[in-house]
This record gives sequence, structure tokens and C-alpha cells, in this order.
Amino acid sequence: MEIMGYVFVIIAFARLLAEVFERLGYPGFLGEIAAGMVLSAILVDMPRDQMVLLAELGLFFLMISAGLEVTPEELHYAGKRTVPLYVATYIVMFLVTLPFTNWSVTSDTIIVAAILSIASAPIVLRLKRFFGQDFLHVALSYAVISEVMSLFIVYVMARIHEAPGDYVPVFTDVLKDALFIGTIMYLNYWIGIKHKVMIIRFLRRLKSDEAVFGLFMVFSTSLAFISDEIGLHFTIGGFMAGLIMHSDLIGTKQYDRLTTIVSGVTYGIFAPIFFAWRGLNFETELSFVVIEFFLIVYAVRLLLSSVMVRHESAASSIVRGAGIASFGVLGLLVGEIGFVSGVLSKHMYAMASLASVLGIFTSATLGRVVTRYSTEPQKATE
Repeated sequence: MEIMGYVFVIIAFARLLAEVFERLGYPGFLGEIAAGMVLSAILVDMPRDQMVLLAELGLFFLMISAGLEVTPEELHYAGKRTVPLYVATYIVMFLVTLPFTNWSVTSDTIIVAAILSIASAPIVLRLKRFFGQDFLHVALSYAVISEVMSLFIVYVMARIHEAPGDYVPVFTDVLKDALFIGTIMYLNYWIGIKHKVMIIRFLRRLKSDEAVFGLFMVFSTSLAFISDEIGLHFTIGGFMAGLIMHSDLIGTKQYDRLTTIVSGVTYGIFAPIFFAWRGLNFETELSFVVIEFFLIVYAVRLLLSSVMVRHESAASSIVRGAGIASFGVLGLLVGEIGFVSGVLSKHMYAMASLASVLGIFTSATLGRVVTRYSTEPQKATE
């Protein structure tokens, strides 16, 4: 079967199961992941090198979409709440992981703690109906911080593994990363003040939506290339591009034109491939220890998140905590990078992978159940 045949089968089956999961009340991406798990036993001769490229494009567009959902100002404002939450979550997950790594601080402990602290931005966007629009920017801010930090941590551990004892290259790369992100944010601030009107006028002269999308893709792929060259994951550049192209800078009309096309390309083509690909490459091991690990991790993280983002009622606090504790498919990618780089053992990779997938499903279920039972009394009193 040619590559296009595999693409057709994956997209068709992924969208079919996504529709089934949506009708059951779950986010469609869970069906897409399930489709990948089923197809992994069927498409044994699939050309994986070519499919990797399509899956990476899926992650790239998902990160762009996440960036378009929030402005730098909203991210900065929400970050005041989410940075302390992330630090607390990482420390707690690190401590929870220690007993499962024989109480030794190794790359396993450091990377798994980062994976268990993730709330994936694309998944937060799909779960926003469970915790409300008003909390979305806080959840997205946490997701962005956790995703960037998890990718940063696994790449740092891989560099240390490649050159043990030589920390100068690692320190240099960290400075490059900080300079890149800082420069992008400063340019966004400077352009927004002095050249906002010029940008809006220029975009208005473009007659077609395709021209606006084309310019944006040149910009986003350029940032992705720079991001990859300095040691960050290329998707971080895509997120930064989406973050900068907010409606305050380019105007509401141009923003709507851009988001319409990006959303169609992302969720119509590439996102199903990415989620199905993560399902195709899902590796874990089922044992009492693995299940025990997930139950402890999820209970501790849900409790911590619910307390730190507590709201007016217990139900609202739990739903918000479930949104923050939604783990994420990016955790599977981080685990795969660590495993391939030799800094994450197969056993801990399997445990973290299962925790990521079960965490997504559990958070979605918890959000549905709590939301349903908390709204029923309100309907009865009306």
C-alpha cells in the first residue's frame, strides 16, 4: 500500500472513532489515539519514516493552534498563577516517582517527573468545555509552561548524557534558548506599539485568505527552524508564531481569516494523524506496579491541582484540577525522545506512557461526571 493509502486509512478510521467518542461525551482525540492503538496491530508494513513527518506536522499545527488561542498579555497574567503551580507539581511528582526508582535521583526520576507534570496545550483546548472559558487562559498557560519545560528537561538530560561532565555546552544552549524566547517576546511588544497599524493595513491589502495563511506559514516555519537549530523542539517556534499573531496585533478580521484556515488544516488533516501516530507507537507494560504507580500519581496530582486552583465550589475546583492534571500526548513524545536518547529506561518509559494515556481518559471522565451532576441540581431548581 502506498503512503497515501495508509494516510487515508489512518485519517478515516481515526475520525470514525473520534466521532464515536464524541457521541459518548469524550473528546474526539481519545478516539484518534484508540484508532492508532488498533491500527498498530494491522498496519505492520507501514512506511514509518514518511508517517513520522506527517505526525510531526500534526504536532506543529496543534502547537500553532494553541498559540493562537492566547495572547502574550494573557499568558503573562496567567503565568503569575501557573508558574508556582508548575514548580509545586514538578517537585511533588519528583518525590512520588522516587520510590519507583529505588530512591535514587537519576535521569529516570528527572524526566518522568517532567512527563507527569504536563498538561498538553492541545488537550486543554479540547477539555475547555469542562472547566469553562474563564479558566482557559490559566490552563493554557500551565500547559505551555509544562510542555516547554518537559522538552527542555529531556533535551538537557540528553546533552549531559552525550558529554558527561562537560556542562559548558549545556549552559550555552540554555542561554541561546532564553535569548530566542526573550527576543521574540520583545519584538512582539515593540511591533505592537510602533507598527501595529502598518501590519493591519498590509494584511488588508491581501485579497485572499490563502495569501494570509501563506505568509503566516513562512513566519511560523522560520521560527520553528530557528528553534530547532538552537536546541529547542521545533514546535516551540510554531507556538511562538501563533502566540504573536493575536487579534490585537493583526486585527480581528485578519485573525479570523487565519484561525479559520489553521483550524481546518489542523483538526481536519494533521491532528488525527498525530494522535493516531502516538497510539501506533504506544508502548507500555501491564502489571500491579504500573497500575499502582498511575493511581498514586493521579490522585496526588489531582488533589494538588484542585487545591491550588480552587474555586467557589468543590465541584468547580475538581473540574479545574482535572483540566490541569490532564497529562497529555506530548508526554508520550517526551518519553520516546528520552528512551531513544538513552536517558530513560524502558521500564520507566512504559510506566510514564501508561500514566499519560490513562490520565487523559480519567480527567475527561471526571470532568464529564462532575459537570453533569453539578448542573442537574441547578436545572431542577429552575
